[in-house]
Amino acid sequence: MTEDDHGHLPVLVDEVLEQLAPESDDVVVDCTAGRGGHSVALAQQLGPQGRLVLFDLDPDNLAYADARIRSQSSQEPICIARSFAAVGRELKERGLEANCVLADLGFASNQIDTPGRGLSLRSEGPLDMRLDPSIPIDAEALVAMSDEKELTEIIRRYGEDPLAGRIARKIIEERTKEPIRTTTHLARIIRESYGSRARDSRMHPATRTFQALRIAVNDELGALEALLNELSHGARRRMEGQDSWLASGARLALIGFHSLEDRMIKQAFVEMDRDGSLATRTRKPIGPKDPEIGRNARSRSAKLRCATVGAQVS
Repeated sequence: MTEDDHGHLPVLVDEVLEQLAPESDDVVVDCTAGRGGHSVALAQQLGPQGRLVLFDLDPDNLAYADARIRSQSSQEPICIARSFAAVGRELKERGLEANCVLADLGFASNQIDTPGRGLSLRSEGPLDMRLDPSIPIDAEALVAMSDEKELTEIIRRYGEDPLAGRIARKIIEERTKEPIRTTTHLARIIRESYGSRARDSRMHPATRTFQALRIAVNDELGALEALLNELSHGARRRMEGQDSWLASGARLALIGFHSLEDRMIKQAFVEMDRDGSLATRTRKPIGPKDPEIGRNARSRSAKLRCATVGAQVS
């Protein structure tokens, strides 16, 4: 079975292993287990004394990752079906200190490729976009309830689309005629709002708006901010000699896929480096090499940033 048979190709696996360098008795935390691609590679580095902790909001993917790791390694992972924003609390409750922390902020390909998820702008599906099915507000509700100002702000802030205002006005206009309930309906409206510019766009005109709605529905940047705060708090407590969910010398690896995520990670690492609670290992982000991009075009935008807690890195 190839990685693609698991419904997702993990990005930058070799680079993650090199940067995290897990030892056999480490506590390794994968904040975004997905289909288990990174987790399996990390689990195979651990011995009987090592522990692997998995977080994921998607219960189906978490169960899949758990079964996959058990079948391909000696690890019996601790699975936590919660947002990684709770990572510090969950580890402290279990008396664990993390030696390695990974967060791949992309979403699994099986989520994109399943039309029922509503994440694909090319496949007909309900306008859902929730990564956690229990979230009460989906993209259809967001599009139906938001006024023009709110939609413009969502598309401009999270999608960074220069035509945010025009797109929002078109959505408001069209939804008065009939409800916008499918991905293809919304994608068509956005393409129409682009007008002749759609022909010159390097990407599908709806790409940025779909990204914006997905981020808003799942509060992705809020969750990332909470994770970065957890890392900062844990690293500072470790620096001050207090109990912390992060071990001294813990290695951190965060993978972002768009400028909003990467900017937040970079700024957080810079601030923590400045106060001495961690040392940044990557002044510039690590991206995929050409062979990986050839195998997996979705890896193209991946940016890996790494740091070490409570240690100076030359």
